[in-house]
Amino acid sequence: MKILVTGGTGNVGSEVIKQLVNRSASVRALVRKQEAAAKMPEGVEVIQGDLLDPVSVRKALDGVDKLYLLNAVVPDELTQGLIAYDLAKKLKLKQIVYHSVFKAEKFKDLPHFASKLAIESALREFDLPFTIIRPNYFCQNDVSLKDVMTKASVYPMPLGTPGVSAVDTRDIAEAAAIALTSDGHLGKTYNLNGPEVLSGANVASIWSGLLGKEIRYSGEDLDVFEEQMRKSAPSWSAFDIRIMFQGYLERGFAAEDGDVEILTNLLGHPPRRYEEFARETVQGWQTSGKVAAALA
Repeated sequence: MKILVTGGTGNVGSEVIKQLVNRSASVRALVRKQEAAAKMPEGVEVIQGDLLDPVSVRKALDGVDKLYLLNAVVPDELTQGLIAYDLAKKLKLKQIVYHSVFKAEKFKDLPHFASKLAIESALREFDLPFTIIRPNYFCQNDVSLKDVMTKASVYPMPLGTPGVSAVDTRDIAEAAAIALTSDGHLGKTYNLNGPEVLSGANVASIWSGLLGKEIRYSGEDLDVFEEQMRKSAPSWSAFDIRIMFQGYLERGFAAEDGDVEILTNLLGHPPRRYEEFARETVQGWQTSGKVAAALA
């Protein structure tokens, strides 16, 4: 049984590969740059290609039984996803596990949600066995906030009062690996949510306790948020993310009834709490700081 993983160099895809390797699966990774091979676990086959190039995708799928389909949030996300799906359908793969997003049908006005919903529709329309995973906001998104929290003492993500059921990427990866390597998951859609609903103020409080100083929640001024995002991301991406958070505030992004129980049963353990992720992250920052100081 050989499994092709796309997006294998990213935060989630790399964890999926680790989980599959731990389960002794035969793994092939599709990467855009060959140097990514050096970062792969031992035994993982690496093939260079691009999801916008059907020739390279067809080559990557040759001899593969299953596909974990994760494509980046980019303007042509829908095209990338459908190229991989259409080729998998043509080759009659035994299963696609598609990485979608929680409540995709409630965010049809959001570009990267709408792309995922269209791919979900294609999966359900035709006769290729599939499993869909729908993660909430990633806990690990907040790793990138080190400087703004440690230097400016601000938690800037506009999660609002309704809040989100943030999920750890390790739980997402484990759920994907289980769906790929065990029976009983075909035709299923799994909402992947963490065990608590986190407001912006609540998350700021968690970081305050762990960092030993007050971390202020910056609030929900989405015009300012988008402006700040444009300093580090393309304008289209900043707008896309702004609309996503606006949707969180207006429509909610909390787990639905039964979601956490279903994920707990799937994993065989409760999903990780945000504070557990944050504590490990702070410990990692402190360790890297000590290493940097020792090398200075």
